[in-house]
Amino acid sequence: MKTRKDTNVSADLLTVEGLSIAYGPTAVVHDVSFSLAQGESLALIGESGSGKSTIAKAILRLLPHGEATATGRVALNGRDVLGLPEKQFRPLRGRELGFIPQDPASALNPVRTIGAQAHEAAALLGETDPAVRRARILDVLEQVGLPDPSRVYDSYPHQLSGGMLQRVLIALTVLPRPSLIVADEPTSALDVTVQKLILDMLTELRQELDISLLLITHDLAIAAERADSLVVLKDGAVQESGSSRDIFTAPQTDYARSLQADVPALHPDRYRAQRTVFAAEPTHDVVSRPAAVASRSTALQIDVQGVTKRFSAGGKDVLACDGVSFAVERGRTHALVGESGSGKTTAVRLLLGLEQPDSGRISVAGQSTSGRSRAEVRDIRRHLQLVYQNPFTSLDPTWRVGRIVREPLDQFGVGTKPERARRVEEALASVGLPTDVASRRPAHLSGGQRQRVAIARALVVRPDVVVLDEPTSALDVSVQAGILELLSKLQRELGLTYLFVSHDLALVRQVADTVSVLRKGQVVEAGAVEDIFSRPQHTYTRALLDSIPLVTPAAALGGIAAEAKQPAKATA
Repeated sequence: MKTRKDTNVSADLLTVEGLSIAYGPTAVVHDVSFSLAQGESLALIGESGSGKSTIAKAILRLLPHGEATATGRVALNGRDVLGLPEKQFRPLRGRELGFIPQDPASALNPVRTIGAQAHEAAALLGETDPAVRRARILDVLEQVGLPDPSRVYDSYPHQLSGGMLQRVLIALTVLPRPSLIVADEPTSALDVTVQKLILDMLTELRQELDISLLLITHDLAIAAERADSLVVLKDGAVQESGSSRDIFTAPQTDYARSLQADVPALHPDRYRAQRTVFAAEPTHDVVSRPAAVASRSTALQIDVQGVTKRFSAGGKDVLACDGVSFAVERGRTHALVGESGSGKTTAVRLLLGLEQPDSGRISVAGQSTSGRSRAEVRDIRRHLQLVYQNPFTSLDPTWRVGRIVREPLDQFGVGTKPERARRVEEALASVGLPTDVASRRPAHLSGGQRQRVAIARALVVRPDVVVLDEPTSALDVSVQAGILELLSKLQRELGLTYLFVSHDLALVRQVADTVSVLRKGQVVEAGAVEDIFSRPQHTYTRALLDSIPLVTPAAALGGIAAEAKQPAKATA
């Protein structure tokens, strides 16, 4: 790649001083200050609602016009841009300020090819010859590691994977060679291996092109590994700021310490002691099954043997599951891990009876799900409940919480109306939600509260097995920790059996007893979590494990260039 040409810039490329932002009378960001030097990286970290993205939008001048008010100073190369007229600020977009949004699928126009959209970015180079523009576009697509750039150029967004789309966005962002890139959770929706590739790519581009990076993330592990400096935000105010090394190894505030404590890779044994001992009695009647709780039986609750499933796609047969086998004992947690397309979702759908296998055998609590009538499968499914990945889309926004939780009882015809109302109340209590939540709608709840509602809905029919499909991937790390604490508590009190589906290896190490690693529909490795993580045998498993952020204090060297450069300054 060509290096960025030298320019006369101030020591600090970006300076934010006393930035405050309000929506109407409600202040959401309070007196935030930090600075970022040319070629450096700085991460804004914190939970949802901490003000990270709002600050980024203020820097990019993307706050909703007429709704938000920003005061203070935001200077780029010494020039205060916060008060610039739009006509004067517009030329800076793309050329000086680049932006990589969180969701690549929604950031690109679905009815235009990648090439057509790329020409808009190429136009910022001042080149008028379409052929030259096309050549530069193909060059940058190749630079970000996209195979067959010409095919990508001619493709529509839906024809590319999420990882490829994110690479396209990075390519379009760096094409005009901006001085600063703002990356808002650029890898939160990607597989762990693709996440590492994207972060490695951003690091390489930053070093070779001398581009500064402002990274927005809630993941302290990623921030510590990838940024020179951190600014920790809570409720719109700076809690702590400084070098990544200092904040990661010796956080000074309770909030920063809590974020560090919730990093899964730092605390692999956090829930292990809780999982291995069941409590003597459950705390709530909602799932009171004393016989199951008292039992120390190792009877298999899930038994999947040699399952195969083919689908037809685009005139081709796709082998989604190829002889998949795994088993889960009562009261234990088994994880299915692998990248998108590995067969995890197909295996879950087969287990739930939503699809029928072409061959093989599946049984739940000793009952085979194959060759059964719809009514028989329905009865089995009552003891096998699912918690979906995204609590923002899995709950009907028009229903109140009480009805959402009660729905399984209505569907299975369980109990009388008063009994159902009591069960709903007990289910909400079991997941730590107050009774008045039943009268609210999902829109009035936080992400963590919505996922607790989803768990209560799954538990209200007193299942034996709960399938957890990426149950925390849409949540902040601290909210994620709260949900995992809850699931661990319910498991040890009630003897629940979990099938945990995830691509997050660090999380799997925390919550699972056993694991199956899937790749292209096959189980390439399986066994106890401790064995797989400490002595992986398959190259694919090793690649997944290598993708976990290096979050030990020794590895947290304050970012990629910490040894070569002084960290960017950040002040509270």
